[in-house]
Amino acid sequence: MHNFEDELTCPICYSIFEDPRVLPCSHTFCRNCLENVLQASGNFYIWRPLRIPLKCPSCRSIIEIASTGIESLPVNFALKAIIEKYQQEDHPDIVTCPEHYRQPLNVYCLLDKKLVCGHCLTIGQHHGHPIDDLESAYLKEKDTPQKLLLQLTDTHWTDVTRLIEKLEEQKLHSERMVQGDKEIVLQYFKELSDTLEQKKNFFLTALCDVGNLISQEYTPQIERMKEIRAQQLELMTLTTSLQKEPPLKFLEKVDDVRRRVQILKQRPLPEVQPVEIYPRVSQVLKEEWCRTEIGQIKEVLIPEMKISSRRMPLSWPDKDEKVEFLKILNIVTVTLISVTLMLVLFFNQHIITFLNEVTSVCFSKVSLFVYQSFSNNLYDLKDRLCHTLYLLKEFMWKIISR
Repeated sequence: MHNFEDELTCPICYSIFEDPRVLPCSHTFCRNCLENVLQASGNFYIWRPLRIPLKCPSCRSIIEIASTGIESLPVNFALKAIIEKYQQEDHPDIVTCPEHYRQPLNVYCLLDKKLVCGHCLTIGQHHGHPIDDLESAYLKEKDTPQKLLLQLTDTHWTDVTRLIEKLEEQKLHSERMVQGDKEIVLQYFKELSDTLEQKKNFFLTALCDVGNLISQEYTPQIERMKEIRAQQLELMTLTTSLQKEPPLKFLEKVDDVRRRVQILKQRPLPEVQPVEIYPRVSQVLKEEWCRTEIGQIKEVLIPEMKISSRRMPLSWPDKDEKVEFLKILNIVTVTLISVTLMLVLFFNQHIITFLNEVTSVCFSKVSLFVYQSFSNNLYDLKDRLCHTLYLLKEFMWKIISR
């Protein structure tokens, strides 16, 4: 079938014959191909002779055609019929050009090293390129695979294999490093999380202890006051029922009720004072923990939280002693306020800041422990002074308001 296809191909354009015309020497060519040959031979003049000479592209014999030109040559109807039938049939074993419909790839382009069809050479992108027939091109390239195999099996590919092994080894090493770093990160943040969880539990435990202290401070008083309230309600009921008693029963009970009421009213009542908690957690977190580096979290101490429930006695000074007492109290108050301000301004802002900066760089863990203990004690002292000032202020207010 491949040879049959060659028979249907024009030897000039290497395409399937289009309008095949037969020369007197019996060679057939496309009508357009013969027109181009005739035009290239320079045999067209303003006036035309009776006969036009034409050299056959195949046998090179000089033939004469009528003055009407190529149109006077007879059509090869037999070949044309065969071509039409060939084009109507499917030929799966024949490779055709992807750019030109049903044109077989029957020429080898030497410039681009690929198979092309006749249209590619005449009107396509391979126009003017050097070509070769399939058989000659095959014979020239027949030994190429063996040469390529030699190139594909030389020492260069040994180096490629070694390079692949080295790259895979380096990749494995890098992946192990990354995996090791992942484990370090997980371990580091697990320890940090455990430390933070431990510190959080310490804080919550300290707050629970403070809550227990508050409960111990208030619960007995609340229970005692509830007891007094219950006795009051009981006496109110008893007093109301006395009004309904006959005179004899009334006289028997009234003195006992009076005595119980007097005893109940004479029971001392506790003075209601707010309980101060020191140090406050918000203050510790803001002033201490915010300045702590991550690596020092383990060494940060949880301060011992306390409550203050100091109550002033209800005995007040006489009016004659008031003026003298107020003078002394004012002097003490001014002195305490001055000391407190000095401690807050100088110790808390300057010395603690300085110690914190020096400690974070130079001090050892023992020095850090001493510093933190000093800082917590300073906070405790400041809270106690503030609480004392608060009590003095309340006391003065009560004196003045009397």
